[in-house]
Amino acid sequence: MEIVVIGAGIVGLAAAWRTAQRGGPDVTVTLVDPEPASGATSVAAGMITPVGELAYGEEALLRLNLASRDRYDAFIAEVEELTGARTGYRDDGLLQVAFDADDLAVLDDLRRFQASLGLPVEALTGRECRKLEPMLAPGVRGGLLAPRDGSVDPRRLAAALLTACEKSGVRPVRSAAKGVVVERDAVAGVRLADGTVLRADRVLLAAGPWSGDLEGLPDGTVPSVRPVKGQVIRLRTRVPFLRRCTRGLVKGSPVYLVPRADDGEIVLGATQEELGFDTRVTAGGLWELLRDARELFPGVTELEFAEVRAGLRPGSPDNAPVMGAAALPGLVLGTGHFRHGVLLAPVSADALSAMLLDGPVPEVARPFSPERFSPERIPEVNR
Repeated sequence: MEIVVIGAGIVGLAAAWRTAQRGGPDVTVTLVDPEPASGATSVAAGMITPVGELAYGEEALLRLNLASRDRYDAFIAEVEELTGARTGYRDDGLLQVAFDADDLAVLDDLRRFQASLGLPVEALTGRECRKLEPMLAPGVRGGLLAPRDGSVDPRRLAAALLTACEKSGVRPVRSAAKGVVVERDAVAGVRLADGTVLRADRVLLAAGPWSGDLEGLPDGTVPSVRPVKGQVIRLRTRVPFLRRCTRGLVKGSPVYLVPRADDGEIVLGATQEELGFDTRVTAGGLWELLRDARELFPGVTELEFAEVRAGLRPGSPDNAPVMGAAALPGLVLGTGHFRHGVLLAPVSADALSAMLLDGPVPEVARPFSPERFSPERIPEVNR
């Protein structure tokens, strides 16, 4: 069987590796991307925080997120053993903090919702928050600790997955996919930008917000996936500053800081802007991030400035992943992961490889089929 994966972001890389690993000698996997491990993957902070990022009406997505987080230990151990790389994986918890009384009320409401779903979370006073993170501002009112959430360095993980793909026999093609070849009403291959055709029995489309741009796709084959801009600042410190991934609310505005354990980097983000394919870094976006971070961690302005970037998250119509067989036979979709691409890499790899190889698909992934966007169906993801 010939399988072509279009898109080498975190989801495409993980799915290509897992498919090659499980497919055996009778399966050939080709990974098509002009710049593997770039795009949103290279900008993301890498939070693995399903409990901390819980939102009302997203219970099915929560189950998927939790299933993926619970796979992370084994997933990382497997990747690191195969490649000898280190991915910066941490599972030391997520601290959420509130700047003022109104922010604390929001967190308290979130805590009650988390508790109603049986999620482990601990309410903390301001003093208890500062005991965990001494650099927090004295005025921080309180917070929550999600002890099983964590983070990973997406750049290192993507590089390790690319190596894992190569070691598992995945053939990389550093070219852009221009379109799909359709024969007898089914996918038969992928046409590259230079006109080369890669024959395929199955194609996985994991091209993020560009997933609907391929030539040859019948109308309606791919649900609308829009770009959602996020601006991120990378800072660096030579002295201990932040112990764990921390999210804050500052007068209703969210901000997060994610430390790397071994190089002093702290990732500060992230804006969420509906501006199409605009990747410009703006003074206003950076000012908002630094303003809110300074309210929580006054010393943040003393840190070394290392990098600013903007990336495009792929958002589906309901902001949940799109994973499953498309209406066009032979085409499988793996896109629309929005803010959760890094978090969902392990479970997406399992689900998408199963779909490509006709294996058993994890039950937790079934609600995220593209069929939910069919005109004949009422969306079921967030019920």
